[in-house]
Amino acid sequence: MQLIIEESYEKMSETATKLIVGKMLNDRRVNLSITAGNSPKKIYEALAPLVKNKSYLSNIHYYSFDEVPLKNEVVGMTEGLLREQFLTPAGIPESHVHFVSPANYQSYDEQIEAVGGLDAMLIGIGADGHFCGNMPGSTKFENFTYQVTVAPKYPWYKSLVNDLGERTPDSFVTMGPASIMRVKHLILIASGKHKAAIIKKALEGPVDPNIPSSILKLHPNLTVILDQEAASQLS
Repeated sequence: MQLIIEESYEKMSETATKLIVGKMLNDRRVNLSITAGNSPKKIYEALAPLVKNKSYLSNIHYYSFDEVPLKNEVVGMTEGLLREQFLTPAGIPESHVHFVSPANYQSYDEQIEAVGGLDAMLIGIGADGHFCGNMPGSTKFENFTYQVTVAPKYPWYKSLVNDLGERTPDSFVTMGPASIMRVKHLILIASGKHKAAIIKKALEGPVDPNIPSSILKLHPNLTVILDQEAASQLS
């Protein structure tokens, strides 16, 4: 594991952007999996103009790693955010965008392996220790891409329902820990004091399925990029 601690969210984002651009500059097809949400916003703001209309980056293909379908809506939550935050501003052609979904999740791993696997994946970490859609209480480390039932027995159920209300789905899909371990290079980003406690547990604590992200430190090529606040509880 390589640990990089930057002084601010902006510096963290700048370092992550440079790392991703380095992955892109290749003379063969490059498969990148990217995250949505608050953590990567600055990365995508910097990355979009760098890749837009660049013919020498036509070898890049982008993959999502989870999807929360929304009731009564055509586009899922992850797809919508990725399009809004990066894919549309960057002008990425549809032929180079690949989304996991309830319709294709059972063959998603095979589809990825057939094109050479994922070269890199940018992921965040939830304050509860989740990564991708691998949530506390519903994650098995041996899972490849799988479907998760949304049920009251899980500790994250109320939070999801509070966020989505009537749009809450009956299930969602995610690449599992076994899928993530196949990725050639994992890039984990986190910022803010609210992430400090879970960063310590995930990186320095035991591997525990109740803290799904604790498995990530076993990945053979993991780069963790934090700001000082997120790193503040590390030994």
